[in-house]
Amino acid sequence: MLSRLSLLSLFAISASALSLNGESRPNIIIIMSDDMGYSDIGCYGGEIKTPNLDKLAANGLRFTQFYNTGRCCPTRASLLTGLYPHQAGIGHMTGDYGLPQYQGFLNQKCVTIAEALKPAGYRSYLSGKWHVTPKIAHDAPKNNWPRQRGFDKFFGTIHGAGSLFDPNSLTRDNTQITPENDPEYKPKGTWYYTDAISDNTVMHLESHFKEHPGKPFFHYVAYTAAHWPMHALPEDIAKYEGKYDEGYKPAYEARLKKMKALGLIDPNWTIPGPIGDWDKVKLKEWESACMEVYAAMVDNMDQGIGRIVATLEKNGQLENTLILFLQDNGGCAEGFGRGKLVGPLERPSAPTLKPMGKDELQTNMVPPQSRDGYPLRRGDGVMPGPPETEIGYGKNWANVSNTPFREYKHWVHEGGIATPLVAHWPKGITLKNKWAKDPSHLIDLMATCLDLGKASYPDGKIPVEGVSLAPTFTGKALERGKPIYFEHEGNRAVRDGEWKLVAKGVNGPWELYNIPADRTEQHDLSKKHPERAQKMAEQYETWAKERGVVPFNSWRKKKDKKTAASQKKVFHLKLGDTFTQENSPDVAKHAFSVIAQLEKLPAQGVIAAQGGTSSGWSFYLKEGQLLFTTRRGGKDFTVQAPLPSDSKGLLEAKVTKKSLILRSDNKRLAIKEGDHQLTSHPIDALEVGKDNGGLVGDYEENFDLNVPLKSLNITIR
Repeated sequence: MLSRLSLLSLFAISASALSLNGESRPNIIIIMSDDMGYSDIGCYGGEIKTPNLDKLAANGLRFTQFYNTGRCCPTRASLLTGLYPHQAGIGHMTGDYGLPQYQGFLNQKCVTIAEALKPAGYRSYLSGKWHVTPKIAHDAPKNNWPRQRGFDKFFGTIHGAGSLFDPNSLTRDNTQITPENDPEYKPKGTWYYTDAISDNTVMHLESHFKEHPGKPFFHYVAYTAAHWPMHALPEDIAKYEGKYDEGYKPAYEARLKKMKALGLIDPNWTIPGPIGDWDKVKLKEWESACMEVYAAMVDNMDQGIGRIVATLEKNGQLENTLILFLQDNGGCAEGFGRGKLVGPLERPSAPTLKPMGKDELQTNMVPPQSRDGYPLRRGDGVMPGPPETEIGYGKNWANVSNTPFREYKHWVHEGGIATPLVAHWPKGITLKNKWAKDPSHLIDLMATCLDLGKASYPDGKIPVEGVSLAPTFTGKALERGKPIYFEHEGNRAVRDGEWKLVAKGVNGPWELYNIPADRTEQHDLSKKHPERAQKMAEQYETWAKERGVVPFNSWRKKKDKKTAASQKKVFHLKLGDTFTQENSPDVAKHAFSVIAQLEKLPAQGVIAAQGGTSSGWSFYLKEGQLLFTTRRGGKDFTVQAPLPSDSKGLLEAKVTKKSLILRSDNKRLAIKEGDHQLTSHPIDALEVGKDNGGLVGDYEENFDLNVPLKSLNITIR
């Protein structure tokens, strides 16, 4: 029999829960997918099976004009902080460009939603992709990892991209793990990252309901689906076999028809149509398979969202949980993994490489092999899906994903920044199966969480830029009072009421569109309404100046070009060495050589790099190739050659006034004639084993060398 004290304790817990419900403070779940287009999910026009998202939409609210920032890192920074990404310190990606707004990690002048809600009594959890710090290694400083930015539990990846069967920087709380040695999550079937994100979200929720009854929670669920590589489970791929065999046009037109029926497309808009010509596609089976696997990735994510919703329902929490679903940018037109064949076209009948150990951390964004020993395979004709493949779905399918909008991820035309936003909250959203049409943005999510969570924003931090979306939940209009702004890689835009001013690149001309009449951005009205275009351009310049936004790459021009370089002629270096601009080798107008001895092969990553996208050089290994790139005035010159299978790891690159030369074990591999010496001293410093900041070579960020380095010598001639 319970004692009187026990009964009183239980009553107090129940009263606490009722008090929270009485205040209408909801639990909050923000779910974000990766690299998906506006029309991909079913409730926004897509043919991909998303019954769980569709059900949330049918019983909630959908936004027609919600915007992200057009790229992964800045979107995450903006979502988490309620600020424009530059204000949070991530004006571009995770490179440090020497300005506070472009330092590449969340600064201390902002707070995350988790940090803001904690004093109001919320517990916070995160499953999935972080990608707001360059410090991703297991022994790196963790001051900007999730646990240090307000989250009570974290499972996911610190880095931004990687295998969905063996992701790099896989982490539980502050400890990096592998799919095989994770003490808490051991699925019965194949370990698959999208499933792992969904299942760990369920684990977090079940733990919360058991250990913290009566406390509200915030959960950020950041999927990497459907970001390349196109990895999916066979049973999910099978659902879409043959679905896209007719090519781009039928898929595009079917989406158009459905979007018109939904009321998302005005019949009077000019529709540009698909860009891809299916008749010119040589590898049709492979091309259609890329979209089949993409669809399977989205399908699996939706299944996981269904399990999350079922967990809320089982625990009696669905009614008072606000669920928001959105995407980090538009469809991705990057040609990742397409083109030249790397590795075998077909999967070998058995693994040909040594399997990775149970505790061997994955540190590569593009692993050279699967954990069980199958070699990397990528390029035209390699069927996507299996763990050792690395393929993207390409520009033409990205155009279908973005139906009917212009451009893609990276740009700030509608195809880059328009995202679905599905809002479901039975207790707080009175509208069902309706559209909210006010323009809104990621900056509004922090404001919404503060409003609904009855939380106070801390003093001394940069004020939140957005407005709460709560009025739309009951059919009221948003009262923003100011435009919404965009900038990424020089691509710029202003959204003010019905009007949008947009430009491509730092020097691209401004274009003006009336969005209700022309959301496909086909009829530029800047010459017809020059006064309006000028006024909005001035609004943009004022906003940019106030928030520290500068023209992309302009930070390089502001550096002192006369900064002295080291006068040393010979440098004996080791892995991890990092120099300043002043003590880096003086390579400007000089011949020089770089000689590296690796401890083992195969290898991948940057051996050494000096400089950035404007001026510099990089010596690196990528997909079995040895490469050396120099950059002058932003233009790159590269010499490359396959690394011999019998190489002993003694690698050399030589830059002269007449040529670029590559050698392995003192044997010439390749030569590129011409004067490729640098004409000015690079602003970015020399780094050994990595290339942070501006990237010199043809690789993504965090392309660190994945093997030990015995020695590295640089000699200035």
